[in-house]
Amino acid sequence: MQLIEVKDSATASAFIQVNVEINKNDPSYIRPLDKDVEEVFDPKRNKAFGFGEVARWVLQNDEGKLIGRIAAFVNRKYHNKEDEGPVGGIGFFDCINNQQAADMLFDVSRHWLLQRGMEAMDGPINFGERDRWWGLVVKGFNEPLYCMNYNQPYYRELFENYGFRPFYNQLCFGMSIHGPFHKKLWNRHAAIANDPSYKMVTINKSQLEKYAADFSIVYNKAWAGHEGQKELTPQQVLRLFETMKPVLDEKIAWFVYHNDQPVSIFINLPDLNQWFKFLNGQFNWWHKLKLLWLMKNKPSRKMVGLVFGVIPEYQGLGLDAYMIIEAGILLKQYEYEHYEMQWIGDFNPKMINVAKRMGETWPSRTLTTYRYLFDQTREFKPHPILS
Repeated sequence: MQLIEVKDSATASAFIQVNVEINKNDPSYIRPLDKDVEEVFDPKRNKAFGFGEVARWVLQNDEGKLIGRIAAFVNRKYHNKEDEGPVGGIGFFDCINNQQAADMLFDVSRHWLLQRGMEAMDGPINFGERDRWWGLVVKGFNEPLYCMNYNQPYYRELFENYGFRPFYNQLCFGMSIHGPFHKKLWNRHAAIANDPSYKMVTINKSQLEKYAADFSIVYNKAWAGHEGQKELTPQQVLRLFETMKPVLDEKIAWFVYHNDQPVSIFINLPDLNQWFKFLNGQFNWWHKLKLLWLMKNKPSRKMVGLVFGVIPEYQGLGLDAYMIIEAGILLKQYEYEHYEMQWIGDFNPKMINVAKRMGETWPSRTLTTYRYLFDQTREFKPHPILS
């Protein structure tokens, strides 16, 4: 077997192709768009290069066939506890079912991270934000959501046999759009619905600047500072909204206001992979035209929850129930049939309870973020539970 570091366009192409070769016979596999993977490793498009660096490798067998790949990253903004030392990351791992091959990939990443002062490695994670390419699928090998990792079931053994231990689990929940809601949810909804000072509105694409500002207010109060999450400016959110605009469905992105001040958000998108699975990873002008045709003629029946949050001073009042019921009433008029929430860490019991209260939900899939301590004599500490 031979490890080859990715240094040019040919090896970068091989890095993409490994994922296809490993998963091509799996009917649930959806090939990611090449551009979305390439963007992670492009200093011009990935801001993480401003405070980190990355290396990646492909693995060939003795006959020259591609049998594995991995990337290793140092991200100085990746949240680390002072008593745990600096933690690096690995991601984009693919491998045949062979422990020796997997160990070669893990070893080269570990040595590269050791040379840069890291004391542990988490994976599989992204060199960038946590909303994509994060975690190893260990349950629920269904079609992946857009920019969600997908892997073969045996990967779990490859990680754990090497010495990785679960740092935290990432839980996803599914729900039928047309299912009933719990009575308690209706009761909590009424407390807000009967108060005229509250209103829930859908996003308006013609006023993205306003909604970007409102989104940043709620996001920064609810999430900024947790686990290294940084504040978002209205300009950053506006750029994000502009990027999402072609696929943004106004009917499924909601804001709640109290006396005209934004207090909670519930942002969803159609599951883009229901269209992208027909593009075979490509996104040139022809495939963009094909996407437009698919969006018009094959509407996605599945929607994906991106952001659900209430600012701290309004938590516990029933706003979560209010958003869920109001959204559910509206959704029964539309074409969507299935809903899946993006992952919630098992260290966040409050959000897990919110997800379970949404209706007749079920665990749709579980991913795991693993950690490997370079000093195996150190005490392993899983992610602390949020209070």
